[in-house]
Amino acid sequence: MTAVATTQTFHDQIIGILPKLRIQALALTRNRAAAEDLVQDAVCNALSAQQSFIPGTNFPAWMHRILRNRFISNLRKRRDTTDIEDVPSSVFATEAPHEDRLALKELANAMTRLPADQREALVMVVVHGMSYEALAESTGCAVGTAKSRVFRARRQLESWLLGETKESAKAARGAAALLARRLSDSERDADHV
Repeated sequence: MTAVATTQTFHDQIIGILPKLRIQALALTRNRAAAEDLVQDAVCNALSAQQSFIPGTNFPAWMHRILRNRFISNLRKRRDTTDIEDVPSSVFATEAPHEDRLALKELANAMTRLPADQREALVMVVVHGMSYEALAESTGCAVGTAKSRVFRARRQLESWLLGETKESAKAARGAAALLARRLSDSERDADHV
């Protein structure tokens, strides 16, 4: 007889909290139909987990937690996931300004100039989001070596893309020396006149 009374009390508590659940569901979903579905799912979950509720504890908090968890679960189920290799490149493509296209082309050219081990390490860590540990394991090297390869690749790309190569530094020093000679020559000529 007490099991029936407990069930009735549980059902009465669910009926009593329905308006508050609807408000919370509407705040989460921002859509009336989705909110009603969410409340219905939460109530079904609560009814199936009725035996896990401890009488005398905070029933509204328990129900609100169920509703929130159900909402999060629904979001996860709806989230489309796919392998990035299966997605056509046009999905990611946007019309870039001319400067952006040139910068990307320059980056691609610089990437091809990197040593193969550095290029592989950089792509795996930066593009694929692989950890250094996973990179080290997949390439058969130490973690420190993996970190070093990524660091050197980044540093080299930065230097190439910013024009700080040995050749450009040498050319800049040569240009500065030439400019200094011409300035001193013109000052000498001005003094003789």
